[in-house]
Amino acid sequence: MKTNNKRIKHILLYSIAAALITITALVPSAPQAVSAAPAEDTHSAQPQAENTKQPSRVAIIVDDFGNGMRGTEEMFKLPVKITVAVMPFLRSSEQDARHAHELGYDVLVHLPMEPRQGKPEWLGPGAVLTSMTDAEVRKRVEAALDNVPYAIGINNHMGSKVTGDERVMGIVLGVCKERGLFFVDSHTNYRSVAGRMARELGMPPVENHIFLDDVHSASHVAKQMKLVQERALSQRYCVTIGHVGIQGKETAAGIRSGIAGMKDNVEFVGISELVRDEWKWNSRLTLP
Repeated sequence: MKTNNKRIKHILLYSIAAALITITALVPSAPQAVSAAPAEDTHSAQPQAENTKQPSRVAIIVDDFGNGMRGTEEMFKLPVKITVAVMPFLRSSEQDARHAHELGYDVLVHLPMEPRQGKPEWLGPGAVLTSMTDAEVRKRVEAALDNVPYAIGINNHMGSKVTGDERVMGIVLGVCKERGLFFVDSHTNYRSVAGRMARELGMPPVENHIFLDDVHSASHVAKQMKLVQERALSQRYCVTIGHVGIQGKETAAGIRSGIAGMKDNVEFVGISELVRDEWKWNSRLTLP
């Protein structure tokens, strides 16, 4: 009987000791309580990471400067940065290019190029035609660049026929590359070879995504600006084109109206900023 009592006491003592060990293990020590701090730091860093995200960007190119066209002054007074595409060999080509540069805007040569359809007089002087020899094409491109100061690139005026012609586009892009310029495909031809050939030459394949004034009214342009915002937010950036001209004031008014509803959601940049950041393009261009 005594032996059994001793055995029971041993069992009870062992059970109590085991229980104490279990309770001790469950109580957190001071160092364990402090270890929560890094988790708070990680959580607080999350908003900072979001703040460093690059905003969606929009590059507005305005074509047909160079002839004192209607809407010129209104475009220069827009509250955001634009890119000014100047047609060569016109009465205010040099003046408009210099004024744009003084305002801190990018300048493009808006180079007349042969279309598949359209009146020849719409092209303007110095047009590039598919019937020209290689030497003639080169001469036209170089002359246009020399006529428009501060140009950092070229985009096409009309040109649905030329942008589908590998021979002629090869010469145009070749001159651009030699001078440290880039080419913006206005996208008047959905079968354009410009983008593919630019990539093959190690150049940025820049292209227009949305025409703002394919219908000539301020309300339509404002509506198109909403499409520009949608594309910029979904695709990170958008290149869009409007025009000075007969309805230039209406286009400027529509752009201004659209900007008001977009300025908190997108950043408006010159085309050179977009090309530099999206395609890591660092040219050795030296402006006059």
